[in-house]
Amino acid sequence: MKIIFYKYHGTGNDFIIVDNRKGLLQFSLEQIKFLCHRRFGIGADGLMLLNRKESVDFEMKYYNADGAESSMCGNGGRCLVKFAYDMGVHKDKYFFEAVDGLHEAYFGEKGLVNLKMQNVHQVEMVEDGFTLNTGSPHLVKIAIDVKNKNMVEIGKNIRYSKPYVEEGINVNLVEMLHDNKIFVRTYERGVEDETLSCGTGVTASAIICAHNEMGFNHVEVETPGGKLAVDFDKIDDNHFTNIWLCGPAQFVYKGEIEI
Repeated sequence: MKIIFYKYHGTGNDFIIVDNRKGLLQFSLEQIKFLCHRRFGIGADGLMLLNRKESVDFEMKYYNADGAESSMCGNGGRCLVKFAYDMGVHKDKYFFEAVDGLHEAYFGEKGLVNLKMQNVHQVEMVEDGFTLNTGSPHLVKIAIDVKNKNMVEIGKNIRYSKPYVEEGINVNLVEMLHDNKIFVRTYERGVEDETLSCGTGVTASAIICAHNEMGFNHVEVETPGGKLAVDFDKIDDNHFTNIWLCGPAQFVYKGEIEI
């Protein structure tokens, strides 16, 4: 069958998006792997379906490049909001359902997409750093000279270590640039490689690097793919609420492919 697809990216984190509001499309694991393959298919970090959902503006269905349905993707959510807008869904505020629950989003200055993430209720200190779940499970490790690290080797060694080999974990190396500015690189499970940016990873890293002990925090984030920002309220070392991920979401091209 032939499908029409759209390519979007959020700070280099790229996605294939398909409008499935009629509910006619269903992809197998092998088809998703083919579509996301950067040599034989379109090439992307993941595939998303824009689905209809009566109680909200739309449903987000996200699959990693390995073909498996994924946990929440922050940059993907922002791109899907921009795609919904481009498809004629115009709202002051968007409410959509994802695998981790309800999300709110809106367009800010210069077309930046602001996405509300799930609250965080637990941060655990581990040997390699800190673990927390921002819609997807992340390990955050503070480091120096992050730009020159072998991110794939480091990420793979942690992701396939004994504590995480079965469920997998996303691995982030974070360098403090200033009190409220950080640089982040991320190895993503499911992609099994470094991505140019990871929304839930950026969110997790910003939370770990909170510059205010309590109350409001604004953290600017640089990634290999571009700049984002994370705002949140820190209640204590384990509780973070009102978390917003802000950054660009850009249309790349539209195409047709037969699978």
